[in-house]
Amino acid sequence: MPPDPSIDHRLDDRPENVHVGAWNRDLDPVLSVESGDVVAFECRDAANGHFDAGSTVADLEAMSFEGHPLTGPVRVARAEPGDVLAVEFLDFQHEGFGVSYFYPSAAGKGLLPDEFDEPGLHVWNLEGDVGEFVDGIEVPLAPFPGIAGVAPAAPGDHSTTPPRRVGGNLDVKHLTAGSTLYLPVEVAGALFSVGDCHAAQGDGEVCVTGVEAPMSVTARLTLRPEMEIEQPRFETTGPFAPSGADGTAYATTGVADDLVDASRLAIRHMLDHLQEERGLARPDAYILCSAAVDLKINQVVNDPTWTVSAYLSESLFPESTDAM
Repeated sequence: MPPDPSIDHRLDDRPENVHVGAWNRDLDPVLSVESGDVVAFECRDAANGHFDAGSTVADLEAMSFEGHPLTGPVRVARAEPGDVLAVEFLDFQHEGFGVSYFYPSAAGKGLLPDEFDEPGLHVWNLEGDVGEFVDGIEVPLAPFPGIAGVAPAAPGDHSTTPPRRVGGNLDVKHLTAGSTLYLPVEVAGALFSVGDCHAAQGDGEVCVTGVEAPMSVTARLTLRPEMEIEQPRFETTGPFAPSGADGTAYATTGVADDLVDASRLAIRHMLDHLQEERGLARPDAYILCSAAVDLKINQVVNDPTWTVSAYLSESLFPESTDAM
């Protein structure tokens, strides 16, 4: 295939182009670009290549997570603190497989760490725009980078796990192709990095992973010095519906005096529904919730309790043959 003339620069995922586990303003840029240049980034998955299409839960138990591998940093010429970097995501290309997993309860990770004593893992076959799950369930793909950000001004290493005012591990599933992310610049050159790509994810990413996948990301980096923002902003066309379609969604609701507790209740009720009505094993139901269920805050004003609901598109499930 001939090279794409619209791409100005390419960064593969060789070790010299990847930093693992931390942001740091003193990292040497692996590439310098002009404002408006288009860069194709080759991104490793969040587990830094630990999994492949034949992986099992035993591979998860053997994994040592050292932090997210990010491709970059890229220096943008003439970027200065106080500027804004606009990152226009143009294209995503997966490599045919992805993984979703959750840790055992002892790890204390995810929205429901006490629900599962043992870890769980599903390897997804990604065929075009669809990811294959169990029992004929197919999840439409909407790829995006879980992590996209610029270097923070504070010196030293800063973990890639929490999001920051300069971006990072935002896990906003709407940063799909055609979207633009705006990031406040804190250091000269901006120092942009990207990675942790997801082929699909529900709002909430409740089991701690989406459909984690190695992927190429093509983005245009443009300085917007006239803008003033305090934290990330973005423009997007979605998708805004739960993974699947704009058709019928089934929802479960959590009501509690804490938003996280309300979220936990909504997901627990969805797990019950998927077990009782759809016949899924509970570990599979948890992974499906992370990949395709959207948590939405319905109200935060009716003291003393808040409402959170979990939405699942019914179009994910194959048509029942019972009535035929």
